[in-house]
Amino acid sequence: MSRFPLYTLDTAPAQSQPVLQQLQQAFGIVPNIAGKMAASPVLINGFIGLFQRVHTSSLSEAQIQVLLLTNAVTNASEWAVAFHSALALQQGVEQADVDAIRAGGVPRDAQLAALSALARALIETRGRIGDVDQQRFIGAGFSAEQILEVIAVVAASTITNYTGSVTQPELEAPFSAFAWRAGAR
Repeated sequence: MSRFPLYTLDTAPAQSQPVLQQLQQAFGIVPNIAGKMAASPVLINGFIGLFQRVHTSSLSEAQIQVLLLTNAVTNASEWAVAFHSALALQQGVEQADVDAIRAGGVPRDAQLAALSALARALIETRGRIGDVDQQRFIGAGFSAEQILEVIAVVAASTITNYTGSVTQPELEAPFSAFAWRAGAR
């Protein structure tokens, strides 16, 4: 038996059930990663609170998905790479840009490339980015305040990336076409 059971709306701890219901409404399913997170009401409620804030930032949904996909690849989170590949495409990110991120590169689109490069730099340097990284980001048309929003996205995705690495949720059928393996880049 797995150390981390996959909870459902019916079996999850009572304090986790409202989040699972929100995710069910948003995606039409309870993502398996959330079913694993539900074991800890502290984790899943912290996750949803931060994600709700991230999705009301000044960044577009396509930009947020580029960040989430970049973070998943950088953190080698297989479940999250598949999930955010699908969502990025749904949000209008070009297939070539999704493929570039999945391969460890950056999108062709200059703004998306700046977002992706900043997120990767934040993760790889543990937040110790330099002036050059910040200037490149601002030079692509973003504001200094949006650097802080990118930090919030990185923090939110770290929750799912680390949870995926620790709990190894099974990839749902709708995302199987986007399966990705660490080391594939």
